[in-house]
Amino acid sequence: MSKDGSQTVFLDLGEQSYDIRIGGGLLKETDSIRRLVSGGQAFVVSNETIAEHYLDDVLAQLAGLKVDTHLMSDGEQFKTMTTLEGIMGGLLKAGHNRTTTIVALGGGVVGDTAGFAAAAYQRGVPFIQVPTTLLSQVDSSVGGKTAVNHALGKNMIGAFHQPRGVIIDTDTLSTLPERELAAGLAEVIKHGALADIDYFQQVENDIEQLCAIESVRMTEAIKGSCEIKAAVVAEDEKESGKRALLNFGHTFGHAIETGMGYGEWLHGEAVGAGMVMAAELSLRLERCSEQDVMRIRTLVEKAGLPICRPEEVSIDEMLGFMSKDKKATDAGMRFVVLDGGIGKTELVDDVPLDLVKEAISACS
Repeated sequence: MSKDGSQTVFLDLGEQSYDIRIGGGLLKETDSIRRLVSGGQAFVVSNETIAEHYLDDVLAQLAGLKVDTHLMSDGEQFKTMTTLEGIMGGLLKAGHNRTTTIVALGGGVVGDTAGFAAAAYQRGVPFIQVPTTLLSQVDSSVGGKTAVNHALGKNMIGAFHQPRGVIIDTDTLSTLPERELAAGLAEVIKHGALADIDYFQQVENDIEQLCAIESVRMTEAIKGSCEIKAAVVAEDEKESGKRALLNFGHTFGHAIETGMGYGEWLHGEAVGAGMVMAAELSLRLERCSEQDVMRIRTLVEKAGLPICRPEEVSIDEMLGFMSKDKKATDAGMRFVVLDGGIGKTELVDDVPLDLVKEAISACS
């Protein structure tokens, strides 16, 4: 912990290594973002909802640079190639060159889209993640995955592009709607379920305080999630092996999001139900106990998240979308399942279709 009370998680990627700073009031500092900008230009991407609260703080840090802003529409349904083209047009019209740094100020939609713009603009420019939702703070801002959605699949068009750094100001959670907070807790739960039984148990113990955004417990939970994700990404940056385990619950969840239409269910809501389905599948593969399934189901429910598939998306429709998931291979659908209980996971292929259907049915 630093003198100002903030905490830092280091993501070790050799020359692409960076710090994830976590603490209250970081956007009010004079240089938390500015010190990560190496050139004389910056381009801030945000949305109107977030900009109203935090854009002035970011612009104050960037005073003296050539700075332009681009405000996206707010919502998962706007994480598209059309929005990406708008960002690119803004960069070009304002005359930004290869020395510019893109600053992504917002939740996962802003971070993913602005990050992809940074990966593609003039074949790649630096960017900084300033996540303002719990979900983006514990997950999407860390690890360099950037993408936009396609009507046939979530995050199907994108690139790996690591940020210069991640600045997590926990004060931004004070303006977060309750539904968005719950969506972020899904990823907190996920990290414990897939990699650390002790962390999972701590989240179980603290879930009421986390739902109330108690600052000390929340900071520790964010730090713990970032540490788990940073360790996995450092070992497997491009998701050729272990990093795929971070998708626990996501194969089911992405199918729900695609079937409902992006934005109808929040990503974390879909992942919450997806984790329960993944646990049910693990039980049927004899990889965990009924008690493990019940612990995950109960914690997801206590976080205020759905534990069942939406009636609007049939089991057959889910299976169709899952077959197109980007984690699928020539061998077919792949699933992250528990491997001996909570805190241990494995990636499996060739899962019998009837067991997948049973797992979804158990959450209907």
